[in-house]
Amino acid sequence: MIGIVGGMGPHAGIDLVNKIFDLTKANKDQDHLPIAIQSTPHLISDRTDFLSGNSDVNPAIAIVEIINTLHNQGANLIGISCNTAHAEPIFKEIVTRKPKEVEIIHMILEVAKYINEYFPSAKKIGILSTTGTFISNVYPDCLSKYGLTGIQVSKEIQLNCINPAVYSETYGIKSRSNPVSSKALKNLMTGINYLDNKGADIIIMGCTEIPLALKNNKINGKPLIDSTKILARALILKLSPEKLIEENG
Repeated sequence: MIGIVGGMGPHAGIDLVNKIFDLTKANKDQDHLPIAIQSTPHLISDRTDFLSGNSDVNPAIAIVEIINTLHNQGANLIGISCNTAHAEPIFKEIVTRKPKEVEIIHMILEVAKYINEYFPSAKKIGILSTTGTFISNVYPDCLSKYGLTGIQVSKEIQLNCINPAVYSETYGIKSRSNPVSSKALKNLMTGINYLDNKGADIIIMGCTEIPLALKNNKINGKPLIDSTKILARALILKLSPEKLIEENG
């Protein structure tokens, strides 16, 4: 069984489950993979607040409690539907505390592996993310293992455009997920245009809420990489590879 740690944000967890379904070869109900999801956002402190030093509560503690619950339901394979939760100060604590029988798929490493395999000519990789992911440098670090250069937006664009596109209580994706507001979309496009001008060959949607806003596989002629979709794909490949509907992008 696949276990999904949801709630970061709630719509992003549902999006991961939907993408697992969409990428699974199935002709009837019984062909689909077993999935358990726990979406209890009130239990998990904000990842960016912790990484920014605005909170002393490591969200890893609550995430591990959820993993334990999922494990007790029969899940030995876990996906965490939040890029920022894979930053080392959080993810390392999760790995240290999780049950030894449980395997957690590292979303960001899977994205780097996917780009290396399917886009071998790409060298400069643009990254859109939360500020927590931004300051942790987790994407550039993972990409560098495959000889790829991660390009992040400027600090000004990160703080004034990208993070508010996710977090703003008036127009951010966390507060308005369906539909996403035009202001959030405009902010994200500011970041994309910046990365495009910096020579990015590909742009990663490195926050699981961003694919809720940007639905296309390409933008400005550049491939958009959906980190949620890559995680869904990796979970299927690990549990039941013959069931994966193979597609690029």
